[in-house]
Amino acid sequence: MPAELVAIAHPETERFSTDEVIYTSPVSGSLLELQNSDPLPAPDALKKLWRERRMSNHPLDRSGVWRYRELLSFWPKFDHVVSLSEGNTPILDAPHAAQFAGLDHIQFKHQGYNPTGSFKDNGMTCGVAQARHLGMNRVACVSTGNTSASMAAYASAGGLQPIIFIPNGNIAYGKLAQALEYGAQTLQVDANFDEILALVRTLAERLGIYLLNSINPFRIEGQKTIMVEMMDQLDWNEPDWVVLPGGNLGNTAAFGKGFREMLAAGLIKKAPRLAVIQAEGSAPFVEMYKQGATALTANPKPETLATAIRIGDPVSWPKAVQSIDDSNGVVESVTEQEISDAKATIGRCGIGCEPASAATLAGVRKLVAAGVIKPTDRVVSILTGHVLKDPDYVYKYHTEKLDDPQGNRLVSRFANKPVVVPNDPDAIAELLS
Repeated sequence: MPAELVAIAHPETERFSTDEVIYTSPVSGSLLELQNSDPLPAPDALKKLWRERRMSNHPLDRSGVWRYRELLSFWPKFDHVVSLSEGNTPILDAPHAAQFAGLDHIQFKHQGYNPTGSFKDNGMTCGVAQARHLGMNRVACVSTGNTSASMAAYASAGGLQPIIFIPNGNIAYGKLAQALEYGAQTLQVDANFDEILALVRTLAERLGIYLLNSINPFRIEGQKTIMVEMMDQLDWNEPDWVVLPGGNLGNTAAFGKGFREMLAAGLIKKAPRLAVIQAEGSAPFVEMYKQGATALTANPKPETLATAIRIGDPVSWPKAVQSIDDSNGVVESVTEQEISDAKATIGRCGIGCEPASAATLAGVRKLVAAGVIKPTDRVVSILTGHVLKDPDYVYKYHTEKLDDPQGNRLVSRFANKPVVVPNDPDAIAELLS
């Protein structure tokens, strides 16, 4: 039976063809996800095959996404794939960060090692493949930065025209520079992320442009392989927790789906618990759980310096709820001060990340203090973006000039200020001694 798109969170199953340009059910408005009923090889055979592919120079095998293509068999063939050797991101030990969080041990899976410096590449390779499969010529996204950089790169590499819509003045320049460099037509709109997404969905349908935000179910498919690769790297020994930042909640949806499919395939025996961390000024998912609500209430004015998660109306929240419920997971929010301290701590490990990524370590520290995560638990924290995605933040923190969205100066507890010295070897020697 071929793969199909299925509506979730709807009493009656709605099924749609993968050859349709569709993102949500036109009947119920429910989000869609890919389902494939084709049988998989035995788990031991899959693990052996995937490990052997690490030594292959075949373009699909070099990708940390397409290497696991048995879980991505939505196309009769893979000739529409555009790969920049995405994935292949390391798992890094960080003793200093573990001590900061109150853990015996912590590991970071660093998605900033991707071609455009963020986890978006894992999903974008699948989204662009589907756009080419559908015969689309133009693709678009709304982005606070990472999505635009990734889409621009993959669309251009695949011969498509990328069109980027961004909130005017609310994007880190390290990310905007990538979109411009990769040839995207970039439109700065006087609105926030959620308002622009509604605008672009209307324009995409009118102008025949394929939308590649995380509402696109093929993006989610690529992102689920982050967890498959993680388990492969851990020799299929499940951690107790996977901690990730929450913005549009696409990764939360993707990770949950990945674990469900690995369980069904017999690749793992249990799924790790998921912990989703949001910035305090942009935490509608956390608020939903705190209030015991069954639906998310959008925050019309989300505020955080962690621009990658400055999203007040995350479209993937229904799928994210399923992921949290399936894994007995938790959600938590952290302050700007907590994010900035955690980010500097990660940097002292020789690793570095963008601000949104550091929300994970801040959240782990808070959950350990609350007794939710035990000091002996095995924790893998997801760093979603590269440290140079937002160099202004880094400079302002270490020169003690970083203000929160309300204009209050944050305390740079781990500042590493540059020192101006004279052109005098004796004076410099005295300073260094």
